[in-house]
This record gives sequence, C-alpha cells and structure tokens, in this order.
Amino acid sequence: MRRRKRIRTAPILLLAAAGAAVLCLGIRLAGELRKEKPEELLIRYMGCIETGDYGKMYEMVDTDTLTVLDREGFIERNKKIYEGIEARNLEISNVKETDRSGKNVTVSYDTSMDTAAGEISFSNEAVFLNTKDGYLLMWRDGLIFPELTAAEKVSVTTKKAARGRILDRNGKTLAGPGTASQVGIVPEKLREKENPGSMELIAHLLDLDAETIQAKLDASWVREDSFVPLATLPQVSNMHVMLGGLSEEMRQEQERQDRLLEIPGVMISDVEVRSYPLGEAAAHLVGYVQAVTAEDLKEHPGEGYDSSSVIGRSGMEALYEKELKGQNGCEISIVDQNGNKREILASIPKEDGQNIQLTIDGELQSSLYDKFMEDPGCSVAMQPYTGEVLALVSTPSYDNNSFIMGLSEEEWTSLNEDKKMPLYNRFRQIWCPGSSLKPIVAGIGLKTGAFDADEDFGSVGLSWQKDSTWGSYHVTTLHEYSPVILKNALIYSDNIYFAKAALRIGAENLAGALEGLGFGQELPFEITMTESQYSNTEKIETEIQLADSGYGQGQILVNPLHLASMYTAFLNSGNMLKPKLRYETDASAETWIPQVFSQEIIGRIMEGMYGVVNEPGGTGYGAHREDTILAGKTGTAELKAAQDDTSGTEIGWFCVFTADKNAAKPVLLVSMVEDVKNLGGSGYVVDKDREVLEEYFAGGI
Repeated sequence: MRRRKRIRTAPILLLAAAGAAVLCLGIRLAGELRKEKPEELLIRYMGCIETGDYGKMYEMVDTDTLTVLDREGFIERNKKIYEGIEARNLEISNVKETDRSGKNVTVSYDTSMDTAAGEISFSNEAVFLNTKDGYLLMWRDGLIFPELTAAEKVSVTTKKAARGRILDRNGKTLAGPGTASQVGIVPEKLREKENPGSMELIAHLLDLDAETIQAKLDASWVREDSFVPLATLPQVSNMHVMLGGLSEEMRQEQERQDRLLEIPGVMISDVEVRSYPLGEAAAHLVGYVQAVTAEDLKEHPGEGYDSSSVIGRSGMEALYEKELKGQNGCEISIVDQNGNKREILASIPKEDGQNIQLTIDGELQSSLYDKFMEDPGCSVAMQPYTGEVLALVSTPSYDNNSFIMGLSEEEWTSLNEDKKMPLYNRFRQIWCPGSSLKPIVAGIGLKTGAFDADEDFGSVGLSWQKDSTWGSYHVTTLHEYSPVILKNALIYSDNIYFAKAALRIGAENLAGALEGLGFGQELPFEITMTESQYSNTEKIETEIQLADSGYGQGQILVNPLHLASMYTAFLNSGNMLKPKLRYETDASAETWIPQVFSQEIIGRIMEGMYGVVNEPGGTGYGAHREDTILAGKTGTAELKAAQDDTSGTEIGWFCVFTADKNAAKPVLLVSMVEDVKNLGGSGYVVDKDREVLEEYFAGGI
C-alpha cells in the first residue's frame, strides 16, 4: 500500500512543482512589465523638488554614485540650493531616452524653473542604472545645474531695493528713510560671570525677558564675536544733546541708552528704519510698515519678499505697498572653492520703490491735529475746486514710529484699552451729521418743488409736533426768529423748519434724492470709506423718522469725506466732485455726480450759509473773517436713548469754505468732535477751526 501510495503521489508533486514554476515565471514577467521606466522615474524625481521631499529623491538614487555625500549630505545639498534660490514651478519637458549601453540608460530632458532671480532653463541628461530591483538614478551635482561640480557652490546675492517715500503735495516727507539706534550684544564681551545680573538689567532696560535675549544669543548663526541685535530704539540727536534741547521723553531715552552702554558687551549702532516725520498727526492716513511674518511669505510667494523685508500694514503704506516696495536685485551664480564667480545662472536688476506723492498738505494736516488732538473726532480738508484732499485727520492718534521701534506688550495693551480709542480711524466711519446736512436737505426741497425759499413756514415757538399722533414726541430748536424762511432757517439752524421741510419732501423723494447724492454707494476714493446711509433698513419707516431726517438725525449717518464732496456742489455749478488723493501737477476737477442742484438753488442756499458765518446771529460767526469771505454750516447731533434723556452725548460739526472762487488759498474744511455737550456745542468746533484757518490764511501753513 505504501508503494502504491508513493507511485500515485509522485505525479501530483511533479504537477505542483511545474505549476509553481509557471507561477514564478508569471510573477517575474509581470514585475518586468510593471518596472518603472527611466523617463517616469526622472519625472517623479523632479516632482519631489517642488514638494521639498528630498528624502524620497535619495531613495531613487544609486548610492554608489554618492562618493562624498551620505543621505544627510545629499538632502542638505539639494535643500540648500533649491530653497536658497527659491525654486518653484519647476517643469521638465522633452523627456526621451537617447542611449542604452549595457545596464546604463541615458535620458535627455529640458528644465525650467522660476527663482528669486527670474527664470532658469537648461537642457540636461540623466543616466540610470538598470538593477534587479528597477532603475536607479546615477547622481551627480550636474543634475542640479549642468555646470555645477561637487566642489562648487551656488551663490545667491541680493541687492536691497530702497522703499519709496510718501510725500505731501509740497514734496515734504510723510514716510521715508530715517535713523534709529540698534541695541545688541557681542557675546564674548558680555562676561556674565564677571558681571552677574547684567542679563537681567539689559532685559529690564529693553522691556524684554532674559529668556528671549538668551534665545537670540543661542541662535545657530551666532559666534562669540557676532553682534546680536536685540531692540531698536529712538535715536537721540547729538545736536540736541549739545544744545540741551531734549524733551523730557528724549532725556529719559538718553539716560536709558547711557545705562545700556555701561554694561560690558552691549553696543549701540545706527540703523536705517522707516520714519514718519508727522507722527501722530498723520498716523491713520500714512499707516506703518512691519517686518514680514511667515504668514506673509506664504501669502505673497514670488513677490520678492524675504525674512528681512518689511510690508505695509495700514494706511498709505498698505494701500500703495506694491509701488512702494520696489524689486530687490538678485543674482544666482556658481562660485568655485575660492569664492570666485564662475558662471551667472540668472539675475534681475534692483528697482527701487516708487515715490508716492499725495494731495495732502502736511502743515494743514499737522495744524488740524494740533488743535483737536485731545478730542475724539476727525477733520477733512479739500481744495473745493479740484477735489484734492488736503488733510485727513483722526484724533486722538498714536505714533506710527512706535511700530517701527517695536511696541512692548504693555504699550500695545495700553493702546488697545484706551477709552479714547487712538487706533480707531474716525475719518473712515459714518456719523450722525445733525444740522450740517441741512443745506443738502434744503437743496432737495427746492429741487423737488416741495417749498419755496421765500415761503414763511410760520413761527411755532421752540417746540413742535405735527399732530397728536406723535404722542409725546416733539421737535425742538434753540432760536426764535422772523420771518421763518430758508435763509434764516439756515442761519439760526432751525430744526423745526427742516422737520417740516422733510415732511413736505416725503420719505420716498428724500430717500431717492439722497441715493442720487451717493448715499448707499461706495465713495470713489483710494481709501475705502464706510457708505453713508439714510436708514437702518431699506426705507425711511415712520413720519417721525422722516421729520428727524430733515435736520440730519433719525437714522442718517454720513462719512465726513462724503459730506465734503456734497458741499463741493455749492461751489462747482451743482457738480459734486470726486475726491482725489494722488497729487497731479495740473490738477483738474473730476465730477462724481453731475448737476445735483441748479445754480439758482445754490444761490438761495448760499445766502443762508454766508449768513451762518458772517451775520452776528449766525451759529458759525466765530469763524468770521474780514480778509476772506467764508460760508458754511454748523451742526449738533444729539445722541440719546429717548427725548427726555439728559445723559446723551452731542456730536459737534463745522463745515466751512472759502466762498470766493478767486480766493488765494481756497479750502473746504469739515471737522467733527464726538462729544461737545459740555464744551459749548458746535461752537467749540468753530473756535478750533477758526484757529486752523487763521494759520492757513496767514501763510503759516
């Protein structure tokens, strides 16, 4: 039985062996068919450069060809070169096998890539070794660049572009190069052991912590004789020191720097920084720059930024960043062992940033800031016949130079938590215009035929309501006068007159007319301003809201620059001008909204606005001048929860302009202060603007 069993089993074993052989042959043949071609391997290898996966690249290489590089060396060499030149958008094309000799296969290809110095393109060859496990790339340094040898390096040289200046209309610098003091440590001279506590003293004087300073000293690039920058401080002028003309703030700064220099190892050197000569006076307008962050570099790839760059964060610095920053020059070359340049692979020339000249009058800007610096508010000044914006001021303000020096956490917290909100840009916002809108409502009423300028609305005292349906609500005013016609209503700023006027105009007509004057529209201006509104909804909802809208309250909110633009219609034959911020040598007016009022209507409104400033009973008489004809309108907007609320605040306005087109220095000025209730109402704003205009017309500006 055993013999028969063996005889019967043998054929089965033979068949199994034969089957296994066939199976193995099939697997081997399938493996051969699935083996990656050299062209495919090359494409995959190059693709790893784009993703920065240098470890995967190493796995595709015949390590026997890496005579002087191990895995770490291979990764470091490729990483340093490709990332150092900022290689991106790498593409290979025309990949084809050109030679097959024994186990070696040669593949030719074309390469192009974008770099920090522009595009680099070349033709090259790669050789692959056919092994039992598939093809491997026979690596050489020439695969990076055909001309590169193992003993050579790729050098990237950058020439920094100068950032453009921001200038006012007279060519004075609003933002440009300045000098600061850079404090740093030379480690070998610090001698902490010989001078215990010196690190803590440095940290205290610079408002840093000792750990932060130590981390800077422990950076990989730092040597014993290196200068390690720690902080940038304001420069104290030697001339001021010699003359004893230092402010208290600068005197304290001088003392701090003197104490720092007494510590062994501390050095202070001059460094160029961005400087803002007007400081607080123009901070919201000009803005500031800061060092780029890792996030900035991700958001702006290929735009010429590096870790040492700055970028505009706000104001003009941010708005004109592209023009101001310029283009760094860059050269990528191959250098030999002695540092000699052997071949230039790519280069782009340095292009300094453009200067940006604004229509702003720096002295007028400073004058407005000086007068209102303690008051939460804003001011806009325009050349009323060209639309050029002469000043944009927000108060209180902050010193944009502080952002260049570096704010401490305490200083940053103080700015953010200040109840007066110095970081808040008020000229970009919308505010209740109060009576400053009355000339506009007057124009709408005359244009729609709702009333006549000479029509007497009748005297009703200082409090009025349409009828009993208004309940306890009354419109109030401050002055009684006669006759109650448009001219006098403007001069005495009669709320009751304009409430009645709005009711005559009607909600739909008033809303439509305001839309025709730019309400609900984006202001055509370089700086984005909040859109003016006439209601919190899509329409004026109630009769009381309509009446309140007639004298600039209700739910009406206006941007100050938009209000100034509306006032230009009174001086330009009814055309509302487009405000301008970029200076032109021969500036001419551009109309934003044409023919909003006829010349006849303007003449009747101007009678009242002339009287506001030039008649003794006018609310703006405090700005009256004998040498220059002025006209305008005051405004006081009451902000309260209910009619009987006595704790509400008052917004004070004054809109004033030169009424003579031949005036030597034509100007339209709109100023607003948030809380004037205990300061004298809009008269407080009138007095401040009078001082500004005195300087302006006297030639001090």
